[in-house]
Amino acid sequence: MNRNPIIPFVLIMVFGIGLMIALSFKGLGDAKEMAKEKENGGKEKTEQTAAGSPEDIYKANCMSCHGDQYQGAVGPALKGVGDRLSEDDIKNVLTNGRGAMPGGLVEEGKIDEMAKWLAGLK
Repeated sequence: MNRNPIIPFVLIMVFGIGLMIALSFKGLGDAKEMAKEKENGGKEKTEQTAAGSPEDIYKANCMSCHGDQYQGAVGPALKGVGDRLSEDDIKNVLTNGRGAMPGGLVEEGKIDEMAKWLAGLK
C-alpha cells in the first residue's frame, strides 16, 4: 500500500488557488459598484415605490423600526408623537433624520402630509 501522501495537499492547493482567483473577480465587480456609488455622492439610487398615502409610506419605510401598531421596536414608539413634537419638529426629523434614523425616507413632496399624519397618531 504505497499511497502518495502529497496528493491531498496538491488538491487543496489547486482548490485554494482557484478560490482565490474566483474571489478576486468578485472583488473587481464589487469595486466597480463602489466606484459608481462614490460618483453618486456615496448614495445608491433608490426609487420611492410608496408614493401614496402617509400610511402606505409608513408601511414601506417605517414599520420595520417603529412597529406595525406604531408601538416602537428598534425605533421609538410613534403613538402620541404629536404631543411630544410639533409638526415642524417632525418634518425636521423626516428630512434630516435623528439618532439612528436616516433622513430622506419620505420624498420631499410628501413630508408635510406625513408630518401632519404622524402628529395626529393617538
